[in-house]
Amino acid sequence: MTGTVRRIGLSLVAAALAVLTAAAPATATTSSRSARQAEPAAYFVVTDITREHFVIQLTDPGKIQHARDLISGATHDRPHVIGRILKRPAPYNPRWSYHYNPDTIDFFDAAIEVCDATFPYVEDHLDEAGGAFLPGLVFCPWTSRLVQELPAA
Repeated sequence: MTGTVRRIGLSLVAAALAVLTAAAPATATTSSRSARQAEPAAYFVVTDITREHFVIQLTDPGKIQHARDLISGATHDRPHVIGRILKRPAPYNPRWSYHYNPDTIDFFDAAIEVCDATFPYVEDHLDEAGGAFLPGLVFCPWTSRLVQELPAA
């Protein structure tokens, strides 16, 4: 029974990962991709049940607006952060040895347990991430919430 539950969980993570890393539609033009990349990034502080602060970088205008709406209270939908982590520090998040890949960040209401952890737990077990712990490096802290936008540099 446990093996079946684990396989189902891994299948759900694989499905979530497929959605997060889906390629851009074939109809996208080079100019629209360039325009999207030229837009400035926005940086947000996220916390979890440990009250530690973790900085994420958002580059998608729709996700930036959603994050701002969460902080202002204009929405309460999809308040938690999900995405694929990269096992290296980012200049904007120097306290941690990992960061979210900005291209994979999204927001969610509920997710499966296999991608849930706290920021410090991931830091302490980073060498295990990508295997049974955080399969596919997908990280979805259930208690995550945005607390502020950082000013542009």
